[in-house]
Amino acid sequence: MYRDFTRVGAGKVPDAKTMGRWGTALGAQVLKQVHGRIVKIAAEKGVITGRRMRVDTTVVETNIHYPTDSTLLGDGVRVLTRAMKKITKIAGEVGTKLCDRSRSVKFRLLEIGRAARAKGATGQDRLKRSYGQLLDATSRVVGQAKRFSAEIVQGVKQATDVMKQMALEGLRHELDEMAPLVKQVMKQTRARIFHGNTRSEGKLVSVFEPSSEIIRKGKASKPTEFGKMVKLQEAENQIITNYEVYAQRPCDSDLLIPAIDTHQALLGRVPRLVAADAAFYSAQNEAAAKAKGVKRVCIPNRSTKSLERKREQKKRWFRNGQKWRTGCEGRVSVVKRRHGLSRCRYKGTVGMDRWVGFGVIADNLINIGRAMEQAAEEQTAEP
Repeated sequence: MYRDFTRVGAGKVPDAKTMGRWGTALGAQVLKQVHGRIVKIAAEKGVITGRRMRVDTTVVETNIHYPTDSTLLGDGVRVLTRAMKKITKIAGEVGTKLCDRSRSVKFRLLEIGRAARAKGATGQDRLKRSYGQLLDATSRVVGQAKRFSAEIVQGVKQATDVMKQMALEGLRHELDEMAPLVKQVMKQTRARIFHGNTRSEGKLVSVFEPSSEIIRKGKASKPTEFGKMVKLQEAENQIITNYEVYAQRPCDSDLLIPAIDTHQALLGRVPRLVAADAAFYSAQNEAAAKAKGVKRVCIPNRSTKSLERKREQKKRWFRNGQKWRTGCEGRVSVVKRRHGLSRCRYKGTVGMDRWVGFGVIADNLINIGRAMEQAAEEQTAEP
């Protein structure tokens, strides 16, 4: 079935790397348009009617290791040193000579790991001393990278042919991008280790994915996640009608009314029932949703002391709406396990948008096909 759908048939299936390269040819806006067309097809086929809407948020993690100050500094030193080695190989031993500090940095990282496991004041003193040495070595590597970059601009380090010169310019661009990130990591490391400040401005959790955010959603299994917040809203038959990847984490309660507006724009009607978890609740949201024509706003207020509100939340329609809402959790689990939204394999914010778009489109295609098949079987079974 999948072979016929993708027009592969009995031919050779492209490997995963080729499929990944094909995926990068499509931008996030194109995927949004494809997804919008799929939702329209689902509405035309009667798979969704727009009478119900549920919405939830989740975190799609970026493809990074668990961040610590020492490992981030080690990453920066490794990348800068590797680029400077390539520059030396192309331009030769002219201008600033490369001083490879990778070995000493590796020893500092091992010392920090041992000191972090030690308890007491002695361990803390060793930790600060090792971090001081690591910061000193990293600072020297960053200074060296700046000199390499300046000498390429000045023509001190240059290649013998055009292609190698283009490679040299690319490496200079890499140094210019990485050096400020490493300096930011050094700044936040000094603030945390020597001043006890864990909330430094512009905190980085990866030098490879600097846009990654620290997000805490109260999960017992994973209290802290590193990635981007994603909103998924659904209609009937588990069809995701809209998705959004946010550059900065918003408050869930700010997303409800825009989600209703988007639902109306896509399907031409205001949903009769809107269901979400308690994070989306506010009195203003409930009033605004009802003003737009929503008959049943099924969002619990768990901090209420009003007996009338508690009675409202115990009514049958409210409990049934919340039972239907729990399908959001299942949908999030499925798109993460089946379609890879647990961790984004593409790089950057554009890659994150593309990755989420592919996962949502794939899930919708499966659910639309399943719903149409079930409807056909029911129609055939009728006398």
